Amino acid sequence: MKKPILLMTVLVIALATGAFYYFSDTRGPQILLNPDSGSVAPGRSLRLSASDPGSGLRSLRVEAIQKGKTVVLVDEAPAVDSPPQEMTFTLEKAGLEEGPFELLITAVDRSIYHFGSGNTTSIRVPLEWDSAPPEVTVLSTSHNFNQGGAGLILYTLSEEVEKSGIELGERFFPGYKQPEGFYAALFALPHDLATDEFKPRLVAVDRAGNRGLGPFYYRANSRTFAKTPIVLDALFLETKAPEFKLSFPETDNPLDLFLRFNRELRTANRASLLDYGRQTATTPLWQGPFLRQPGTQTRGLFGERRSYIHDKTVVDEQVHLGIDLASVSHAPVQAANNGKVVFAGTLGIYGKCVILDHGLGLQSLYGHLSQIGVKEGDEVKKGELLGRSGMSGMAGGDHLHFGMIVSGVPVNPLEWWDASWLKNNIGDKWQAAGKAL
Repeated sequence: MKKPILLMTVLVIALATGAFYYFSDTRGPQILLNPDSGSVAPGRSLRLSASDPGSGLRSLRVEAIQKGKTVVLVDEAPAVDSPPQEMTFTLEKAGLEEGPFELLITAVDRSIYHFGSGNTTSIRVPLEWDSAPPEVTVLSTSHNFNQGGAGLILYTLSEEVEKSGIELGERFFPGYKQPEGFYAALFALPHDLATDEFKPRLVAVDRAGNRGLGPFYYRANSRTFAKTPIVLDALFLETKAPEFKLSFPETDNPLDLFLRFNRELRTANRASLLDYGRQTATTPLWQGPFLRQPGTQTRGLFGERRSYIHDKTVVDEQVHLGIDLASVSHAPVQAANNGKVVFAGTLGIYGKCVILDHGLGLQSLYGHLSQIGVKEGDEVKKGELLGRSGMSGMAGGDHLHFGMIVSGVPVNPLEWWDASWLKNNIGDKWQAAGKAL
């Protein structure tokens, strides 16, 4: 009697165990595609992610379907215990025509559910095939640049785009659509780029990923920048050491503190300017020439190649990317033009600092302040009080460091103080573009 009961018990356990494993994984694989809607172009990569935490993937297949024609793009059979499948692919070999099509993505797992055939997940993704690049028409006719200076290009596009603007090596200067219908992009010839290496390209990338180019004429003029030695005496180093040590508490030697502050924070601050440059209005906020602080004398020029000397030895070299203006201690500092405060606080080598946005990526910077009288988000008018001059940050005496920046790239403030330069390079172009439309 005991044997039949034992056999029955074993059978029940076996059936229960089998049922457990059979029903333990009844969910299909997970599939993610990016992009999963809209238009795609021949050069755009699609990212596919497929996974099955329960039993792993057995197969993964991607097919493009258009007008009854099917083309297999992906047909994978992952090995047992393979990680989730992450891949990119393009549609260049799919033979698609302009217009709508579908991607059919099918993933099967290794579950024993469905009598060993596993769980299947299939998704259909409707997309639009678009292989035509946007047409770029340049409206502005002259684009003259000084090394370390800025310029403006105006253009129209044949369609709405994902982005447009000027590519300059790894740098990108965005273009912004204006109420009049054209696009405007401010861009720079950086101080450290040789004129024969200045090769800006006007590009537009539509939502499908097609890339259009707008050829234009430009001229680049080289400039020679001053070389200035700066002697680091013991008094300066000892006076500034407590401030520098706030950023580098593990460093004690005054000279080492100076070098870290001057090198490491300078690099970090340059990166911050790129971030603040993205916080910009899409239309110009400024009106007329920028204000030069009244009653001040110039103490440092844009582009100065500065050599820092300690004990008759050059210990560091940096480039000064603004203009130093000095008058009396704690002099009032005025907004150079209409704008919006995007930063008000302490910023490394600039010390207490205010950054104003003037639109189109154009910003002005006010450094080494002793007091700040505005806050982020404030809208200010030309001549309005921002704070008072000082010697915070990398300053050996009371003065204002004034900088102009285009999409994070410092440019020469002299141009923006010059009414004639502004008229020829900005204002006249804008008026001509409006008449051309």
